[in-house]
Amino acid sequence: MTHFTRYLLVFVCALFTLTAAIGQDTDSGAWYMYFGNNKIGKNLYWHNEIQYRNHNWGGDLEQLLLRTGVGFNLTENNNNLLLGYGYIISQPYHQNEKSEILEHRIFQQFINKETIGRVAIQNRYRLEERFVSEDYKMRFRYFMGFNIPLSQSRMAPKTLYLSLYNEIFLNLNAPVFDRNRVYGALGYTINNTLKVEAGYMTQLYENNYRGQFQLAVFNTMPFSSRNE
Repeated sequence: MTHFTRYLLVFVCALFTLTAAIGQDTDSGAWYMYFGNNKIGKNLYWHNEIQYRNHNWGGDLEQLLLRTGVGFNLTENNNNLLLGYGYIISQPYHQNEKSEILEHRIFQQFINKETIGRVAIQNRYRLEERFVSEDYKMRFRYFMGFNIPLSQSRMAPKTLYLSLYNEIFLNLNAPVFDRNRVYGALGYTINNTLKVEAGYMTQLYENNYRGQFQLAVFNTMPFSSRNE
């Protein structure tokens, strides 16, 4: 059995175990996500993102989120500034009936990455200007994430890893607290530019807890090889 097959088997087994455990919670939903951060110049990156969020495990749309933006690295492969735009369609339930809410979102963010020992750490600071129907809102988000390699000593191709994060959302108007998300997952780096994660996120908002299964693909394949 190859290392790839062995780690993939562990990944799939963990995924099914997680699914069986949290599937007993009928209030849990599922998010299927794609994240692209692709080099388009020496220090320029194109961010592209699709998130298909469900009230259940699939087919009952809760939210479709499309985000894009252009980022600039202040230092080599780090300290990234990004200006982006999001188009969001939400379909919440109110007394068992669905409504539809359209949102246009402009956001600015800064990402810093560091490594301590074998742990890769990411800090993200994001400010959002949200145009929700006829309303305007501003929100600040702070994200801190950890990737911890399990099968190797560093985040390299063919590595099984643990992914953890916490993100807090704060409104710039009352009420200040919007929500908090806590996430844990197993991930696998297929190669230098592609990795996958499957995990579970618990979200606290409006004094309610809601669980979300998450399946994500991350693509960093460069669209430009320019280094000048």
